[in-house]
Amino acid sequence: MNYSQLIQQLKRHEGLRLKPYKCTADKLTIGVGRNLEDVGISEEEAEMLLINDIERATNQLVLTFPWTEDLDTARFQALINFTFNVGIGTVGKFVNAMALLKDGNYDMAADEFLNSRWAKQVGQRAVEVAEQIRTGEWQ
Repeated sequence: MNYSQLIQQLKRHEGLRLKPYKCTADKLTIGVGRNLEDVGISEEEAEMLLINDIERATNQLVLTFPWTEDLDTARFQALINFTFNVGIGTVGKFVNAMALLKDGNYDMAADEFLNSRWAKQVGQRAVEVAEQIRTGEWQ
């Protein structure tokens, strides 16, 4: 079934909002009238959003630090995890850790990540990401 006309009509009636807002019934809503409080999102929708966010983090990482693409998969994806968590602006503030990582000094780079405020804030996540950087193996 082709929903193109219905989609255009619903967009016209509901509006398209790309950030959460309160609808006229005071419900948290997003998109084209998606009631997040009562309907939420499905696991499939959450994974679709996650994939989009992973791709965004990956693109930002590669644009800012092109050398990261040359890392093995486990280390590269550990950095994607880190970027996903803190944003590319904060990744850029980890000057020492990133320089050590670029030079292949994985032990010291992992220690730099662990000796940060981020590590204190996220706990076990930092331990796993740092060990993945240290060893090049999935944790």
